[in-house]
Amino acid sequence: MASYTRRVRYKNRKRNVNVGARPGSIIIPDDALPPQIAMYSFNEGDLQISKGSDIKTITQQIAKCSDHTHWIKINGLGDARLMEDIGTLLGINQLVLEDIVNTHQRPKFDEYDGYVFGTSRIIYFNKDNELVNCQFSGIVKDNIVISFEESHLDYFEVVTTRLKAGKGTIRTGGPGYIFYALTDTILDNYFVILSQIGDMIDQTEDKLYQSADKSIMFDAQQLKRTLIIIRRACWPERDKINDMIRSESPEITKETKLYLRDAYDHCIQAMDMVESYKEVTSSIIDLYLSMVSNRMNEIMKVLTIISVIFIPLTFIAGVYGMNFSREDTHGHVIKDNMPELYVQHGYVYALIGMFLIGAIQVFIFWRKGWFNKL
Repeated sequence: MASYTRRVRYKNRKRNVNVGARPGSIIIPDDALPPQIAMYSFNEGDLQISKGSDIKTITQQIAKCSDHTHWIKINGLGDARLMEDIGTLLGINQLVLEDIVNTHQRPKFDEYDGYVFGTSRIIYFNKDNELVNCQFSGIVKDNIVISFEESHLDYFEVVTTRLKAGKGTIRTGGPGYIFYALTDTILDNYFVILSQIGDMIDQTEDKLYQSADKSIMFDAQQLKRTLIIIRRACWPERDKINDMIRSESPEITKETKLYLRDAYDHCIQAMDMVESYKEVTSSIIDLYLSMVSNRMNEIMKVLTIISVIFIPLTFIAGVYGMNFSREDTHGHVIKDNMPELYVQHGYVYALIGMFLIGAIQVFIFWRKGWFNKL
């Protein structure tokens, strides 16, 4: 029977294992994509956009727009030379660059002299219905915010749209506000995927009540695993945002912290939804197992009633099937040796007796209400 829920597959991603490597080593994964750079330089009245794939795109735009705030958006981490050039240009610690290319980081927020660094987890379903869990990294320094993403997917299209529109605080809030906007977009998309999972859970529950089969348990377990992945992203994200709120760094302004408090509330709400959905999926599995157990008990009850009815009938048939002889070899009648075998119409009487015994048992079970509970 076809499942109502979508099969969830998890995109396999290799982890870099470099035992004994020097701290700060920039080791690019084999499957890393080539970088695509989009640079947005803006102030209250102007927005300049340039695109490229090397460090010249960044240096030329910074020199051209010296009085602008710059958002350097890098999609793809497949160029170690570019990472080293960015580190040299902005004075970024090698350990930070290592964390950027090592894309299995836990969400965190670190403060350094002159800049701050943070990571988050981007989670979404791709077009092949695979659950993708990739890393977002961001650096805020002076009037520059630089973001790093593993894929070429335009995950922050809503932020670039707001920049182009030029309304609200997006152009005047500074690089710290841009970093907040990117973090808030990641959190908002958690709610999108949680909404999808909620629909899957509802479909699984409907299937459980309508036509339960073993695929329900598999679907519920897949949903539970997905929720665990989201929880692993949400839980440290809360600590990261809390660290940003408490930060004394000038890169995170007092005005930005007001918005971060709202993002903190969103993170708590997402965590509550994850925990609630986890309990529901566990309940679905428990309910299915209980239904299977109850169904087995009902089957065993039917078989037990049938066995109880036939036990006395089997006993009678067994007694009269022993075939003891009534006479010995000399023709003498042997006393007490099953004279009923020679009674006229004895076979009919035995059948009638067995039928009456079975009917009486069925009547007693019916009066006790056993058949009503089958």
